[in-house]
Amino acid sequence: MSKKLCTAIFFGIYILLYSGTHAQQLYVGANYHPHDLKPEHWKRDIALMKAAGLNVVRMGHLAWDSYEPEDGKFDFGWFDKVMDMMNKAGIKVIIDIAIRPAPIWLHYKYPSVDIIDASGNRLYPNHRYMEDVGDSIYQKYALRYTDMITKRYAGHPALLAFGIDNESGDGRISYSETARQRYIKWLRKKYSTIDHLNNAWATQRWSRRIGQFEEIGFPVSGSINGAPERMLDFRRFVSDEINQLLFKVMDKVNTNAPRALLNTNAWYYSSSKYFDYTQVAYSGKMTREGCGFYPGVSLTSNWGLIDALFGIARIQFESTNPFWCSEFTTMTAVPNSIRKSAYATLMYGNQMICGWTWQSMQAGEEQYLQGMLDWDGIPNRKYDEYKKIATEFKKIEKYFPYKQQAEIALAFSFPSQIASSYFPEQHQQQLQTCFDAMYYRNMDARIVEIAKSPLKYKVLFIPGVAVMEEATATRIREFVKNGGTIVMTSNSAIVDETGQVFSSTRPGYLNDVFGIRVGGFEETETLNEISRKSFKGKQMEVTYKGTPIVIESARFDAIETKGADVIGSITSADKDYPIITSHKYGKGNAIYIGLPAKINLLNPLVDELINELSIKKGPTVPGGVMARQVDKNHVLYLNVTGEAKEIPMKSKSRSLLHDRDYTGNFVLAPYEPEFVEINNGQ
Repeated sequence: MSKKLCTAIFFGIYILLYSGTHAQQLYVGANYHPHDLKPEHWKRDIALMKAAGLNVVRMGHLAWDSYEPEDGKFDFGWFDKVMDMMNKAGIKVIIDIAIRPAPIWLHYKYPSVDIIDASGNRLYPNHRYMEDVGDSIYQKYALRYTDMITKRYAGHPALLAFGIDNESGDGRISYSETARQRYIKWLRKKYSTIDHLNNAWATQRWSRRIGQFEEIGFPVSGSINGAPERMLDFRRFVSDEINQLLFKVMDKVNTNAPRALLNTNAWYYSSSKYFDYTQVAYSGKMTREGCGFYPGVSLTSNWGLIDALFGIARIQFESTNPFWCSEFTTMTAVPNSIRKSAYATLMYGNQMICGWTWQSMQAGEEQYLQGMLDWDGIPNRKYDEYKKIATEFKKIEKYFPYKQQAEIALAFSFPSQIASSYFPEQHQQQLQTCFDAMYYRNMDARIVEIAKSPLKYKVLFIPGVAVMEEATATRIREFVKNGGTIVMTSNSAIVDETGQVFSSTRPGYLNDVFGIRVGGFEETETLNEISRKSFKGKQMEVTYKGTPIVIESARFDAIETKGADVIGSITSADKDYPIITSHKYGKGNAIYIGLPAKINLLNPLVDELINELSIKKGPTVPGGVMARQVDKNHVLYLNVTGEAKEIPMKSKSRSLLHDRDYTGNFVLAPYEPEFVEINNGQ
């Protein structure tokens, strides 16, 4: 066995053991910005953190020039003191590797780092995230900085993890000449010949044929976007550049600090530079997936909470490692809403509540953003709420983080998100609707990338997966043939991997699996001019197995059955239109819904599949209560409504949160959590 292989095995075992020592622990802490404060404040702040029971801080993000104020002149002395103080207080540290934003001196010295907008204007970096991350000079300096900070703190006893960039999907796309040359190089590698590129881009349309690679420009000119095929490739290029940088940073960390955990605030789905995070998520290198958890400030509304939980699921994908909310709301959150959100995240595998931010910002872009301390450094009610969370989490942490047991998967597709920008409903909207259906049932569901997933599930939802690559279609076909059930919604399998609409029968590559032909679509509002039931606008009636359901949709698919059974029809138009079909294929079943995912339409279908396929249901609770069976003897509950809820119990139980016994049913107060140990012997 080679020395290199022995070393790799040793570090692999060490990381597993190291990760395990932190697995049965819950972290409550804050994002802390010591570079904003005078050194005399550090001691005060750390004492307040310790008094509140906080056990983690995230530091260093957005602060590159605090460590490297001039090119090559590094100053870590001040941060050494903060790290030592945190260690003495027993507070663990996530050191965020702040490769963005780049320092002003780097922009000044190397203008190629600057953002050039789609109109050719050079943008001065007045705001964060205004650097071209694909620029080779930028990457050279970013990796030098990464090398320095990771070597310095790899062995520090306070270190818990290194943060890999922050909000990588946010910021501006650069349309500079150097970026164009990189784009041309990327296209050469992908297509090899100009004929292959012309074929993929259908350049014969509107006289847009490319004669040589140097003629290629960006598919965005000012506010004018080019053809869908070109836009899809361009966004793939942007995505690849972001991922390549992230992998370079991760590799540098793993070389210098092989024992450190890796975390990130993975806001990949920002509308600015939405990129394909599945490359990182499925690599296994990000040992602690993470995000900023911002459900809004309301206590009574749950829409923001559900959306933020969806954020966890779409970052975690199929990782079985604990999740970290490396940022968590403070601001003007209504009292008890932070605590409510904290308990909700535990049901999605979260292990960390790290408040953004510790102190209310005193200057800069976020100077009016409020934290746990007011501007004068005095703790406020949010400090007290985090203290309460820390106290309660300490009582129950040995049973967490929760391990999800999903039998249902929800398919995500980055290229489909880009392609679906041309449709009334984007892919991620449909994906979230499917997620919502599982949320309301207190059931685990994994968001998956089909081509990368082992697909060890009973049901796979395919919501608006517009781009259907041949490899993905093959995985779907095999899944059904081997006994799986798939549910596909409209706007799926419309275009091939190049972004061109299938000239073959749709759903592309899969029409025989579904036993249908999708010819085109109808506009609901137009067809309602001859509605038999005088429906108007986007409203329609769908009758599913004899039960009428009224929904709204801008469009619906024109479906012809080719062996499939019709189990649902539109019954409000001029005639009945088949809209939900079921088709046996191999040992499995392929269900097609010719509408975008709608919760009212999904509900009866989901309930049927749960019963037919013996899928494990969530805990039996009243509506408005979140719940998870953590293990056979422990259940976590959370009332997310303003009404008291009675929780059914068949045996005696004990509250580990409140140190009291229940002899049977118990009442859960509004917006309150409960964690009980069930006495199965009674």
